[in-house]
Amino acid sequence: MDLVKFVEDEFVARKDFPVFGAGDTVTVFFQITEGEKTRTQFFRGIVLQRRGTGLTETFTIRKMSGSVGVERIFPVNLPAIEKIEVNKRGKVRRSRIFYQRERTGKAARIKELRY
Repeated sequence: MDLVKFVEDEFVARKDFPVFGAGDTVTVFFQITEGEKTRTQFFRGIVLQRRGTGLTETFTIRKMSGSVGVERIFPVNLPAIEKIEVNKRGKVRRSRIFYQRERTGKAARIKELRY
């Protein structure tokens, strides 16, 4: 068990991302390679969950594209991620907000956390 932790600490490049959790609206900027060209694309949506620890930690983001919901799972340690911006802090009472998938319109709004 210590060997796994040692390898994670030594060889995985950690990036300093802001603290975010379920209910927050975030924008993830990441590199996309098409042939020899690379470009930066962003994905903005509500964080549904964060799961895992250390090297295997991931987070799921959901956005509405027209009337279709699109979800994307990002590993936290993905080298292609350039930066993560927290646009809004959401006030939710649980760490996994899958109930958000069934909601549409005004019911899908999440209150903003003021601090």
